[in-house]
Amino acid sequence: MSDTRRRVKVYTLNEERQWDDRGTGHVSSTYVERLKGMSLLVRAESDGSLLLESKINPNTAYQKQQDTLIVWSEAENYDLALSFQEKAGCDEIWEKICQVQGKDPSVEVTQDLIDESEEERFEEMPETSHLIDLPPCELNKLEEIADLVTSVLSSPIRREKLALALENEGYIKKLLQLFQLCENLENTEGLHHLYEIIRGILFLNKATLFEVMFSDECIMDVVGCLEYDPALAQPKRHREFLTKTAKFKEVIPITDSELRQKIHQTYRVQYIQDIILPTPSVFEENFLSTLTSFIFFNKVEIVSMLQEDEKFLSEVFAQLTDEATDDDKRRELVNFFKEFCAFSQTLQPQNRDTFFKTLAKLGILPALEIVMGMDDLQVRSAATDIFSYLVEFSPSMVREFVMQEAQQSDDDILLINVVIEQMICDTDPELGGAVQLMGLLRTLIDPENMLATANKTEKSEFLNFFYNHCMHVLTAPLLANTSEDKTDKDAVAANKNNTICPDNYQTAQLLALILELLTFCVEHHTYHIKNYIMNKDLLRRVLVLMNSKHTFLALCALRFLRRIIGLKDEFYNRYITKGNLFEPVINALLDNGTRYNLLNSAVIELFEFIRVVSFMCIFQLYLSNIFVLGIELLGGKRLYTSINYKEVLSSSTLTTSINLLD
Repeated sequence: MSDTRRRVKVYTLNEERQWDDRGTGHVSSTYVERLKGMSLLVRAESDGSLLLESKINPNTAYQKQQDTLIVWSEAENYDLALSFQEKAGCDEIWEKICQVQGKDPSVEVTQDLIDESEEERFEEMPETSHLIDLPPCELNKLEEIADLVTSVLSSPIRREKLALALENEGYIKKLLQLFQLCENLENTEGLHHLYEIIRGILFLNKATLFEVMFSDECIMDVVGCLEYDPALAQPKRHREFLTKTAKFKEVIPITDSELRQKIHQTYRVQYIQDIILPTPSVFEENFLSTLTSFIFFNKVEIVSMLQEDEKFLSEVFAQLTDEATDDDKRRELVNFFKEFCAFSQTLQPQNRDTFFKTLAKLGILPALEIVMGMDDLQVRSAATDIFSYLVEFSPSMVREFVMQEAQQSDDDILLINVVIEQMICDTDPELGGAVQLMGLLRTLIDPENMLATANKTEKSEFLNFFYNHCMHVLTAPLLANTSEDKTDKDAVAANKNNTICPDNYQTAQLLALILELLTFCVEHHTYHIKNYIMNKDLLRRVLVLMNSKHTFLALCALRFLRRIIGLKDEFYNRYITKGNLFEPVINALLDNGTRYNLLNSAVIELFEFIRVVSFMCIFQLYLSNIFVLGIELLGGKRLYTSINYKEVLSSSTLTTSINLLD
């Protein structure tokens, strides 16, 4: 049997019943001596490594779904799927599987894997027992049908045989006709039986039955059956929600009827899974794996179909950026792109790469620049989510765009500056949006994800751009809130009643976020941030925040200083020494008094680090300018600070004793 190679994506089902992407490669069916049988092999297209080696077991149940998908289980709780790029490739591999198992390739499922004891019991029974006889689909037989469906769920082979019987006899459509009759007659007992029947059929976990149940003709009646849970005093109104409350909005008319139908179907099936069906018990958790797969691959197909329709996407972008577009329409357009990007996470990596490149080509980043600056909070929030997908996909793509943009635009309308402004202007009391944007900025300025790019100069080019065009926007709130005679170096030594620091909690939170980002820069940007700190005397301004009544903000300022000292950089050490920049720290410690808290511990840790690494220039600073503080009034008590000078100078060991006297 000759090898047949087709491009596929390999998926495995994880413990959360979600499909994990294991890679893209080419599949072949060939005899493997070690496995003693015909096997499916998938070799990675990137390096030829083996992604999958699976013997075609004569007793394994293989399912063919949606023309381009083959799904099977190799062991308990280990499900596999091959998603084919082309239908022809799927058909050919399916024929090989059926040939090994002696099955007709026209079937969409081979057989169930059952344990030997159960198989032996069935083999001992007469041939006719291999068929499940369905009761007549009549009103007075509903209880019997419900009992039958419920009874087979614990047996894999009986589930399979019932599924085949339901499919062969067109039984589901007959059941749904009875549902309509029961509703017209207000036959509550019959409706309760139909709930159990339809729920049980869903738990048969068969894609062929799902194709019938989720068709346009049947799905609303299926939802109707699931409204009549016997455990509820009153039926739910799911159909009313789906037909009246949940409105399908076409931001741009979709001319492809198949695509429109697929979107409707996916939404309704997702609703059935998430809202209608009860959470499966531990014994039922595997019953809906095929339903999860059905939704997953529907989403893949929707994204692929939309992505291929460039006319549709171009029209969406045109309206999104058109100044004449009203606010409601623009909100719908942005929400569409948000959902579109969320769906794209189901794509294979190469297809997802193509997807985002298509969006970039059509102008997603300039469009986001416009909508992120709008007043509508919902629009800005959705735009931020879209931006996060783009940054997660390719920080380099975003960086390249903003650097090109800088050659044509003013600083205040650059995309990154728009993002920074949105972070600064977040109205949420908890700054949820600002935290999200800060994380995105951190990703963009992280040199670690600049190293793997083909462009070796990306790091230096982007950081030069960022510090020249964006850093002043980021630090503006910090400088504005730490300035009173901003250039006066004595401002840092202001007394504990200093009114420079912000008392507003939300402002303090924002400054803490900015300091967190600046601390990251100190750790990762070397000379860029060093030049900025020196030129702007930034550390002096940051240490003003040691006076803040918000301890978390004072700790952020102290952490910034600690990171700088931790670099053991001689330029920084001279800058700190010359500027007497330890005095705000000492003042904060004195103001903290005898309280043993985080601030106290953090300052002590800082001093201990300095002692251990023997920064003599800083010790001399202690001796000459800081610790000889004389008498400091502390809550009505006098603080005496004494230092063992000889020990410090000779052994770099700091001994400080603090005596409190009335």
